[in-house]
Amino acid sequence: MPLSTLILAALGLGIVVGYILNSYFPSQIPGIEKYFLQPAGDSFLRLIQFLVVPLVFSSLIVGFSKVQNASQLARYTVKLLVSYALTTAIALFIGIVTALVLQPGKGITGLELPQPQTVTSSHPSIIQWLLQIIPTNPLAALTEGNLLQVIFSAAVFAIAIPLAGEKSRPFVDLMDSLYSLSEKALFVILYYAPVGVFALIASVIATQGIDILFQLLLYIFGLLLASLVMVGVYILILLLVGEKPLKLFHAMTQSLVLAFSTASSNAVLPVLMDNIQNKYGIAQEIASFALPLGTALKRDGSAILQGFNALFIAQIYHIPITFPLITSIAVSSFFVSFSTPGVPGSALITMATVLSAAGLPVEGIAIVAGVDRLTDGFKTVINVIGNAVNALILSHWETQKYPPAGE
Repeated sequence: MPLSTLILAALGLGIVVGYILNSYFPSQIPGIEKYFLQPAGDSFLRLIQFLVVPLVFSSLIVGFSKVQNASQLARYTVKLLVSYALTTAIALFIGIVTALVLQPGKGITGLELPQPQTVTSSHPSIIQWLLQIIPTNPLAALTEGNLLQVIFSAAVFAIAIPLAGEKSRPFVDLMDSLYSLSEKALFVILYYAPVGVFALIASVIATQGIDILFQLLLYIFGLLLASLVMVGVYILILLLVGEKPLKLFHAMTQSLVLAFSTASSNAVLPVLMDNIQNKYGIAQEIASFALPLGTALKRDGSAILQGFNALFIAQIYHIPITFPLITSIAVSSFFVSFSTPGVPGSALITMATVLSAAGLPVEGIAIVAGVDRLTDGFKTVINVIGNAVNALILSHWETQKYPPAGE
């Protein structure tokens, strides 16, 4: 049985087992959670994250070493940022329009609303955020797993490689060897994926149950609908640039299942790089730069979630939906989406910034916190697809040297 099929089967089995535990054996859940589900799920996440930094750093060095010069690297960055801005704006528009049309907060009854209080956001300014990209110690960036700082460090070393000439060859060879070892290690770790995926999803269903899903059914449906519309936009973009959507989604099967079950785009990155390069066939020079950068910055799913959630909370508290309010939500959600960490639960953290900027009750976060693990899965799937699609857009944009990856 193919590994991707095993992972999908484990996902389905985890949902069934979680439901059975929650419905018929609630007293057994704490012990099963403590001694099996949590250790099995956490160990899988740690194994995947174990490879993120060595795989990203080595692939960036190998990929950058093939880039002709610093101007080409700058061209890649500018093109990706333009692409990111456009697709994030589309995602944000879809999330806001879906919330305005469905109005999921209008019909919510029976929920105790937390009383609003004044909250001051401590989100860093854009200048502070840009300064934090530059590490004071490249080794610290590697050990802490800060992807933006890892990318910056790799770019600086890559620019210096051609200047050092033949003396840089041992370093490049070492990174090439590290990249190959990381790929093989990932291949081994993925055979533990069915166990990890089963444990992660079973834990969520067993501990949270499905009762809250019925209370917030329209809210969940709205986010799912917005996500599906965004997938349709991706398919249209892929067709316009001459790529093959079905081939891409088939190649990304493992990545998408892991994205939903782990809710961590950082954890999915090593698998995504393997899927896009080895199964879909995008040039390593493009993939090794675009995918890590996209994992650090590209958050279309977060843009949908932030805009939708802000309007949902406004509707619950019966706050008038005005054009200035929508504008404030849109602007803050756009910038916050680029700085959302690629880890589970990050949306709840950054949501406070959007709500504070729009003057909405931050306490509304508590209402959606119960289903965050499920909606976090939708968000991460869209983040991962958006990252891959933007890498293919760059590949198409660079057709003067590299033919479209789908051909």
